[in-house]
Amino acid sequence: MAATLFLRNADPLRPPEAPGLGRGLLFAVIAHAALLAALSAGVQWRTKAPPAFEAELWSAVPQAAAPKEVIPPEPEPEPEVAKPQPKPAPPPPQEDLQAERDAEIAIAKAREQKIKREQEAKRLAEEAERKKQLAAKEKLEREKEEKLKQAKLEKEKLDKQKQAKESKETEARREAKLEAQRQENLKRIQGMAGASGGANATGTALKSSGPSASYAGRIMARIRPNIIYNGAPSGNPVAEVEVRVAPDGAIISRKLLKPSGDADWDKAVLRAIDKTETLPRDTDGRVPPLMVFSFDPREQTL
Repeated sequence: MAATLFLRNADPLRPPEAPGLGRGLLFAVIAHAALLAALSAGVQWRTKAPPAFEAELWSAVPQAAAPKEVIPPEPEPEPEVAKPQPKPAPPPPQEDLQAERDAEIAIAKAREQKIKREQEAKRLAEEAERKKQLAAKEKLEREKEEKLKQAKLEKEKLDKQKQAKESKETEARREAKLEAQRQENLKRIQGMAGASGGANATGTALKSSGPSASYAGRIMARIRPNIIYNGAPSGNPVAEVEVRVAPDGAIISRKLLKPSGDADWDKAVLRAIDKTETLPRDTDGRVPPLMVFSFDPREQTL
């Protein structure tokens, strides 16, 4: 022991022993011994039997004691009779087992077929519903397209009617204008039918007492400077032109009544009238509305 302690103390790398280890071990042994003594004392006082006391009671008058009760012996139990065990049911024949299995298989197949039929019916119902919705949607689209097409046709019809109406109105106005001009020409022709003037007269009255004698010369003097013609006339190329004039003297229109045979001369005369634009008034301040002039490239005469 001393050698061991010495070796322990001699080892400088070994940790030192904890102080008070022996004293603690001694206290633990004493505590366990006290606990064992206490347990032994507790067990011993319960093992002693308690003291018993007997007493006799005496009555004043003597009485006879009752006979002692005789307890009959218990009857012996009857031997149990073994009950017959029921015989086990004979196993079903092989044919019944096969039939039962076949029935179960048939029931399972019928159940599976029922499930398949229900699923197929459900699928067909969903497909029918989907087709119904698609047909309704297509119907709505067709109705919408039909309405748009009908509206377009109606619009085109109205546009055509409007254009036709405008064309008719335009044609009616043109016809009215032509009719008015025709009536005016007819009146003029009817008035000229009874005129007494010469072949080259420029007046519009039935008699030559309307315009003054110098009025025709004044008009020719206004138009003549505007004629530009460089050709050489041959024969008697006289061009007769009808001129319509407004009350203020403005030239409204001109028309070649009789060509001279020389196209250049006719064009030069018409250009000169257009360039003149306005004719002078007569001495009384009026301008005949319709006049006919003869233009001769060699010598213009009225």
